[in-house]
Amino acid sequence: MRANVARTAVEVEARLDQAGIVLTMGGEPTYVPCDPQGPEWSVAADGPTKLGFARALGEQLQQRVWPGSTLLFCPGKRYDGEVNPRWVLRLITGIDGAPLVTWPDNAAQSAVGSAPPPPDAEGIDQLLQTISLCLGCPLHPLPLHDLEAPQRLVWAVPLAWDGERWQTLVWDLAPELRLLSRASGPAGLRLPLEHFPADALRQVLTVEVDAAGWGLFLPPVPRQPFEQLLTAIALACSTWCRPQLSGVLPLDSNGHWQVLGLTADPGVLEVNLPVCSSWQQYADWLEQLDAAAAAAGLRSFRQQGERTSGTGGGNHLLLGGPSLEQHPLFGQPAWLVAILRYWQWHPSLAYLFSGNSVGPASQAPRCDEGSASLFDLGLAHRVLEQLPDGDHRVAMGETLRHLHADRSGNTHRSEISLDKFWNPAWSAGCQGLLEFRAIETMPDHRWSAAVALLVRALTVMLLDRQRRPSGLHPWGELLHDRALLPSQLWADLEQVLADLSDAGLPLSAELFRPIWHWRFPRLLHWLEGDAELEIRQTLEPWPLLCDVPVEGGNTSRFVDSSLRRFEVVANPSLRERFVLHLDGRPLPLNPGAGQPLAVRYRQEALYPCLHPLSPVHLPLRLDLRPRDGTTTIASWLLHDEALGFQWLEPSADAVVRSGLSQAPLRPSASGLCTMDLRC
Repeated sequence: MRANVARTAVEVEARLDQAGIVLTMGGEPTYVPCDPQGPEWSVAADGPTKLGFARALGEQLQQRVWPGSTLLFCPGKRYDGEVNPRWVLRLITGIDGAPLVTWPDNAAQSAVGSAPPPPDAEGIDQLLQTISLCLGCPLHPLPLHDLEAPQRLVWAVPLAWDGERWQTLVWDLAPELRLLSRASGPAGLRLPLEHFPADALRQVLTVEVDAAGWGLFLPPVPRQPFEQLLTAIALACSTWCRPQLSGVLPLDSNGHWQVLGLTADPGVLEVNLPVCSSWQQYADWLEQLDAAAAAAGLRSFRQQGERTSGTGGGNHLLLGGPSLEQHPLFGQPAWLVAILRYWQWHPSLAYLFSGNSVGPASQAPRCDEGSASLFDLGLAHRVLEQLPDGDHRVAMGETLRHLHADRSGNTHRSEISLDKFWNPAWSAGCQGLLEFRAIETMPDHRWSAAVALLVRALTVMLLDRQRRPSGLHPWGELLHDRALLPSQLWADLEQVLADLSDAGLPLSAELFRPIWHWRFPRLLHWLEGDAELEIRQTLEPWPLLCDVPVEGGNTSRFVDSSLRRFEVVANPSLRERFVLHLDGRPLPLNPGAGQPLAVRYRQEALYPCLHPLSPVHLPLRLDLRPRDGTTTIASWLLHDEALGFQWLEPSADAVVRSGLSQAPLRPSASGLCTMDLRC
C-alpha cells in the first residue's frame, strides 16, 4: 500500500511539473491535552492552561524540527463576544531552515545543570546599551509600574523605524501616569500609549523581568529592521536565559521565512503549518507534529471511554501558489470551476472526512447547502469558464465568494472557502488560498496525509479538461437523506477512487477504510449462517437554533445536537429469513428491497432544542424474529450510541414497552426508508 501511495504522489508532482505549476499546500490540524480540563478545551478559545501547552509544543518543535528558530507571541484576531483578542505563537526560521539569529542554547545549558538566569536591573541596562550600539541609536528607557504584578520590573523604550534608520525619543511621562493597564497579556500590549507624544511613531520596545523569567515586546517594524533588532537582542542576551518574545510579526511578502503558527481556537489548539511545496513535505510535517505534540502532552483525538473521537476542531487543507505573481489558479478559472463542480458531485468529500456536525448549520456547508441557489452557482461557473487568458483573480473572487457562504452570508463557513482567495473586504483576504474546510483532525497522521493526497490528486486530475464535470448535480432531498449514510458515502468514495484510477492516479480504497470505520462506529453486528445484520452510527444534519443570549457574549452558534441517526444494513439472506421490530414497530426489510434503511431518534433532552415536546426515545429495543414465526430469537437495547446495541437475555422480555405504534414504516420522498421517532 505504501508503494502505491509513493507512486501516485510522485506522479502527481510530475504532472504538476509538466504543466509548469507549483501548487502549494498548507494545513490547520488541531490538538487537545491527553486529559482536557477547563472550558478552553471544550467551548472557550482561551483559558489558564492553553498558552502553556502552546509554548511546550513550540519548544518541542524548536528542538526537533527547527533548531534555533524564533518563537514570537503575537496578538491575534478579536471576535465579537470575547473580551480579549486571541493570541498566536509564531515559530519563525529561514526559508532554507537556517535560524534567523543565534540564541542562547538553554536546553544544552540546562542539561549540564547550569541554566542561566534572567537579567536583573543592571543586566537590563547592559542589554539596552548593547542594542543601542548595534542599532546605532541611543535608547531612553522609561520605567513603568504593573499593578497586576508589583514585583515585576518593566521598561518602555521608544524605538521606531522611519523607513531608513532607527530613531528614538525621551518619553516624558508624569510618574502617576506610568502605569500598565490591567488587561491580560505582555506589557507591550498594556502601555499607556494615550499619553505618547502625538507627533511620534508609536513604536516601543518593552522589557519586563520577574521571578519567572523575562521577555521583550518588539515594536512593529518591517522585516529587515525586525531581523536587525532580533540579531542585536540575541547578541546582547548571550549570558542570560532566552527571553520570551512578543510583538507583531512583519509581513514577509517575498518568502524569506518559514512560519508555523500555534493559535488559540475554541476547544482546541490549532496549528497553522508552514507552506509546503509538495504532498510529501505536508505528510512529513504531520508526522513530526504528532511526535512533538505527544512530547508536549497533546494529541489529535479525544478519548471518551472506549470510543475515540476527533478533537472537535478542523484540519483544514489549503491549496495555493508560491506567490501571487506565480499563482496557478489565477489564470485558469475553468480549472477552479472544475474543482468546485467535482466536489459538489461527490458528497463523500464533504461528509466522510468531516466531524459530526455537517449540513447547512455546520462550519463547512457544501455550496448547495449555503446561501446560493443551483441556478446562481451554475451561472457563475459558466461565466468564469468563458473568460479569456489572463489574470482573473478579481473576477473569480468577486463572482464566487458571495456564493460560497453559509445561509447567514458568512464566507468563511463553506466546504470550499474562498474567503482568503481574493477578498479585499478584510486584510488577510487576498492570499490566493483555496481552503477545504470539511476535514476533521484524525487520530492517525497517516489518515490525514491520505486525505491530503486524495485532494491533491483530484485537483491534478481535473487539469485534464476531458475529466471535468459539465454541470452541477441536483441532489435535492437525497443529499440529507440517502447520501449521508455510511454505505452510500463509501460507494461514492469508491467512484471517486475509480475516477483517479482511470486517470492513472490510483489510490487504494484500503487507505480510507479505517477512516470510514472510525467515522461510523458499528453499533451492532449479528451473524447466523449466511444471514448478516449490521447497524452503524451515521450522520444527522443538526438544525440551527435562533440566537441564544449568553452572559458575556458568545461566538458559537447553537444547534440541536440531540438528534441522532443510525443505518441498518441487512443482507438478502437476512431479509428473506427474518423481520426486525424496533420498539414494536416493524422495519421494512422486505425481501429483494435494496434501499438503505435509517432510523432517526432523539438521544437526549437539551435546552434549547427543536420540538421540545418530543421526548427522548432511548432506550430503543430491537427484536429479531423469523419471518415465518412470532418468537423473538434475539433482542438488543440501545441506551446510548457510545455503547451501541447491547444484547438482552431472553428473560428481559418483561421490559418490552407497551402502547407503542405498530404502524409500518414508509419510504420518504427520496426513496430512503427513514423511521423518524419524533413523529
